[in-house]
Amino acid sequence: MTIEELCERQQKELERQASLRRRIACCTAAGCMSCGADSVRRAVKAEIEARGLANEVEVCGTGCMGLCSRGVLVRTSDDGSLWGQVTAADAAALVSEQPAASAELAARRIDTNAAFFTRQLRIVLANSGVADPERLDDYIATGGYQALAKALSEMTPEEVIAEVRRSGLRGRGGAGYPTALKWELVAKQKSTPKYVICNADEGDPGAFMDRSVLEGDPHRVLEGMAIAGYAVGAQQGFIYVRGEYTLAIQRLQTAIRQAEREQLLGNRIFGDNFQFRIDLRIGAGAFVCGEETALIASIEGKRGQPRQRPPYPPESGLWGQPTLINNVETFANIAPIIRNGGDWFARIGTPTSTGTKVFALAGKIANTGLIEVPMGISLREIVFDIGGGVPGGRFKAAQTGGPSGGCIPAEYLDTPVDYESLAAIGSIMGSGGLIIMDDQSSMVDVARFFMEFCMEESCGKCIPCRAGTVQMHDILSRLLRGEATRLDLEMLERLATLLKETSLCGLGITAPNPVISTLKYFRHEYEALLAGAAQEKCHERQDADH
Repeated sequence: MTIEELCERQQKELERQASLRRRIACCTAAGCMSCGADSVRRAVKAEIEARGLANEVEVCGTGCMGLCSRGVLVRTSDDGSLWGQVTAADAAALVSEQPAASAELAARRIDTNAAFFTRQLRIVLANSGVADPERLDDYIATGGYQALAKALSEMTPEEVIAEVRRSGLRGRGGAGYPTALKWELVAKQKSTPKYVICNADEGDPGAFMDRSVLEGDPHRVLEGMAIAGYAVGAQQGFIYVRGEYTLAIQRLQTAIRQAEREQLLGNRIFGDNFQFRIDLRIGAGAFVCGEETALIASIEGKRGQPRQRPPYPPESGLWGQPTLINNVETFANIAPIIRNGGDWFARIGTPTSTGTKVFALAGKIANTGLIEVPMGISLREIVFDIGGGVPGGRFKAAQTGGPSGGCIPAEYLDTPVDYESLAAIGSIMGSGGLIIMDDQSSMVDVARFFMEFCMEESCGKCIPCRAGTVQMHDILSRLLRGEATRLDLEMLERLATLLKETSLCGLGITAPNPVISTLKYFRHEYEALLAGAAQEKCHERQDADH
């Protein structure tokens, strides 16, 4: 495909969609699929065919529409209405001229002017809920692959990196490392071949951001990786995705085949000398493989264990060659940055945390789902305006950053959600998991849950993580059973410091974070458990004396 053909194809698809009387978009992300989205789509398609409307009305699947708590979600294009909790029985009403005439369906109409929608800014998720992830032409109609065409025809690799630098984009995998700096480190290496890896090994409990992007807009990630390959001088890319993400894998495979067929990937992309191939590598679900050196080892066919750094992957990564690793959301930001310019992106968010961030809202919150907000928005706005607040209770804490993050109490609800502000109160941005807890939650139990996760996911290579997580989990369990002493609490704090200072990789270094943050902000709950245990022992002694 040439650049001219790409533009013609975009125009043709836009005209085709404009000629339709109605386009019925059904969310077919994993959450809605589990609620019966496939049967809804089939029922709507059958209704269209039965009425002889195939040339006027079409139904398509899309990525996540965000408000997962109300799935199955369906949007009708003629009036922009969004319908929730849709079933196959609603097919006739959806295809009719007046869907709202059905009282039953009208009762499930969702107000798209509500804060959940208006307070968001969708860049990464712009196509989710709009475009069919299994149709290349749908992505092209949204401007897909225009950024790659622009990079190859109008920009040098150095200019691409300079645009990313102007954007201020930081890696969305958790650490927030400047994206352009990582690209520069790989680009300046003389050794070839070079590799580009997309880290889609999303393993945080309650997190589904990367999975949703891959399910809803796979071509955006492929385009971002191809632009990165051009910028750093790589011709081969890999997407490392966990095997549990079956729907994401299927759609990635489809997208790669489509892009290769149209020479948007492969040899002589857009007739240029640039070539770039992307292959999938399926992980077995090991959380530690989210760490870049463990991920590299897994791709190489070795056991997924981290190695000592330096050297870092930009110098010596996959098979000892220069390697660029970014996560799904980072690559999904690249095409909009190249299309609209780095300065456009830099104006969003804060001066040091630019752009937007995708979060998976979960836990004790009314509007569970997927959101994208400007950096710098307050936690209060996310929880109460977008999230709809805590149903039937009071907000107690928000856990950000997954097992590597911290628990933020109500007194910090007005904290801006950016890298520096979260770090200042003992938490991290992480990849975007955001779990809300109400006043019925035991923070010691929360700490034990995350410690159990880290204990089970430890690769066992280094002793501090392998043994320390077990000992910390054991102390937390004894606390909850009323069997711990004050010496145990002191040992818990000492072990937390030991793991942070001596573990080999990020899993062990950050594993104590939920414990440290809950001890800092909810120490009274630990003390109450100790007091309860002491009182119980006192009663036991008194009973024995009698």
